[in-house]
Amino acid sequence: MKKLLAILLAVAMLFCFAGCGAKDTNSGADAKSDLKVGFIFLHDEQSTYDKNFMDAAKAACEQMNVEYAQKTQIPESQKCYDAAIELIETDGCDIIFADSFGHESFLIDAAKKYPDVQFCHATGTQAHTAGVANFHNAFASIYEGRYLAGVAAGLKLNEMIEKGDITAEKAKMGYVGAFTFAEVISGYTSFFLGAKSVCPTVTMDVKFTGSWYDEQKEKEAAQSLISGGCVLISQHADSMGAPTACETAGVPNVSYNGSTKAACPNTFIVSSRIDWTPYFKYMIQCVMDGKAIDADWTGTIETGSVVLTEVNETAAAEGTKEKIEEVKAKLLDGSIKVFDTANWTKEDKKLDSYQADVDTDDKFTPDTEAIKDGVFYESTHRSAPYFDVRIDGITLLDEAY
Repeated sequence: MKKLLAILLAVAMLFCFAGCGAKDTNSGADAKSDLKVGFIFLHDEQSTYDKNFMDAAKAACEQMNVEYAQKTQIPESQKCYDAAIELIETDGCDIIFADSFGHESFLIDAAKKYPDVQFCHATGTQAHTAGVANFHNAFASIYEGRYLAGVAAGLKLNEMIEKGDITAEKAKMGYVGAFTFAEVISGYTSFFLGAKSVCPTVTMDVKFTGSWYDEQKEKEAAQSLISGGCVLISQHADSMGAPTACETAGVPNVSYNGSTKAACPNTFIVSSRIDWTPYFKYMIQCVMDGKAIDADWTGTIETGSVVLTEVNETAAAEGTKEKIEEVKAKLLDGSIKVFDTANWTKEDKKLDSYQADVDTDDKFTPDTEAIKDGVFYESTHRSAPYFDVRIDGITLLDEAY
């Protein structure tokens, strides 16, 4: 009997030791107490784009109770790779996140060197084809946010028409864009379609600056658009150049990545932006739980990733807030599709088929059918935008970038 008890005790102890040493990869309870996230930002808090990421990084890390370190003013060059390595080797970071499109190739190189560190990247296109298990892309359906902001713009145009400030034929908007990338094309097109859904006579001119952040160029572009007859301005660029030009000229403005009401109280209407907090919390939780991070993650209105600022009722048309909520509900239930081909044409023709460049290569070769049942499905085959159709009603004043 004593011998049997001894055997049973030994077996019990063996199971105890095995269980105590095992890690439950499905539980956040086994998270490293010193988990740390490293962030790489293209500019600093003076850029509305980067500040939006910085605010989300701070909020997410505080909510998840993890440490973080950051590098600012990191250009799209080898300096991105160097920054990533320093965040790992000096700061001890377990996750690295970079916020600019041109950071991607350097981040992939760093991911190959450190396979045990997770690398996440905003707006990139290569995660689903690169074959690097610890490299991930993320974006959001911001085209829906820009569509909603466009609705606000269209309502303002209608108000100006009703007041006699302009005629319906002069309902022309201007748009300051950085580059002729799909991300920018998708953004200005969805903004235009939102405006057109409530103001059918709207047209739009677009000027490009060749830079994500150049306050003087953005200001000059906005001024040029206003001089050319644009009565409302929006943007996909990161400085206060365009909004302040609008405030000086008394021209309504729809901004991006945050409210400009403090600096532009008389002209700011509303702003759309991506709230990166949900994604940052998701990637941190995945690492805590030992789970794989999606190669391509697309945030939505439902995840809290696509948001609008409060409407500035001083500048906005009456009923704007209520109309935005009405349209948002229809986006959520699917009764409105932003890129419904029934609502736009290319060279006076409706598109029934379109090959998009999803698996991006050096020649940007179209490779994926993007239209199904009369809808161009954006950010579904990968997270980063690939809508690059030049539709009727929008005039590009320059294409050098």
